[in-house]
Amino acid sequence: MRFFLGMLAGAVVIIGWVVLNPGQKKPMPITLTFHAEMEGEPLVYDQFVYDNPGGTGQFRVRDFRFYLSNLSFGQGDQTFAEPESYHLLRFDNADKTHSITLPEVPLTSIDTVRFLIGVDPAANESIDVRGDLDPNSQMAWNWEVGYKFVVFEGALQVDQDVSPLVYHVGFSENAREVAFSLPADVLTEANGQIHLTVDPTKLFDGIARVDMQALPSVKFNRSDAAMLANNYATMIAPAF
Repeated sequence: MRFFLGMLAGAVVIIGWVVLNPGQKKPMPITLTFHAEMEGEPLVYDQFVYDNPGGTGQFRVRDFRFYLSNLSFGQGDQTFAEPESYHLLRFDNADKTHSITLPEVPLTSIDTVRFLIGVDPAANESIDVRGDLDPNSQMAWNWEVGYKFVVFEGALQVDQDVSPLVYHVGFSENAREVAFSLPADVLTEANGQIHLTVDPTKLFDGIARVDMQALPSVKFNRSDAAMLANNYATMIAPAF
């Protein structure tokens, strides 16, 4: 009898879901995988293999990471926004990738993806711990409340001279929105997987081309930070 009642209860739940959601699929898992690439190949750390975009010499990458926040998905006029959506992406692993998985996205399909490179002003001006935001982390400024949105560190070699490169960008106005459309049925064909490329060279070769020798560091200068932010607005692109 208990077995029969259990089966009956399960059937009622399933039938109820179908009645309340006619023609809809159950919430789907979505995974975004970001691939760090430079010159079309996986990012290489700690080797002088990349040309200075705006001048002479070669540079190496020692550290590259950034915040991604306010992730949302759209289906027509419907939108699902991930709660507490603050992710710190880094690529110092074997395959130079970083994945974000949302176990349940309550949309029957997805045609648009949006997010910020950086942190929205409300969270950037708060000391609350949420997502990957932590005011005690290495990504927090020590001179005021707020976070470094993008960190790029390395070195530049010109002939036999080696000099450090330090670019920390993170004023509230430096957040940049990224939005793109998905081809029809791409999620069905890829089992909920969305692949994107991240090109760190866009920091220095975008709207503005940067000579690393002339500008080896950016931290507190708002005009220089805005220039790099306008550049990194294009560093993420869908890989399909």
